[in-house]
Amino acid sequence: MQPGLAPARQGAGAVHHVAFRAPDQETLHQWTARLAEFRLPSSGEVERYYFRSLYFREPNGILFEIATDGPGFTADEPLETLGQRLALPPFLEPERAAIEAGLKPLA
Repeated sequence: MQPGLAPARQGAGAVHHVAFRAPDQETLHQWTARLAEFRLPSSGEVERYYFRSLYFREPNGILFEIATDGPGFTADEPLETLGQRLALPPFLEPERAAIEAGLKPLA
C-alpha cells in the first residue's frame, strides 16, 4: 500500500470485485458471522434474486463478494432457453428500457 498515491478509478480493464462461491445460505450465514467476529464492515446479506451475496473490502480496498449457488439463473427461465432473451431480476425490471438501450449486439 502506498498512501501517497491517488485512489484507483474504475474503468475499462479494471477489476471491479472478486467473487467467491458459497454453496448455500447456511455457508453464507457462517461467513457473515465470521466477518462480524473480525469487525470487518460488510454489506450484510443482499438478495440478488438469482443468488444471495455478501460484500466487504479487504484492508487495501479490494471489494470481495461471497455469493450463494442458488437459486440460480433458471429461477425465471428454463434451462433449454437460458440466455436467449434478456432476463432481469424483478428489482431491475423498472430499468429495462434503459438497460436495453445501453446494450450492444453480440453478433
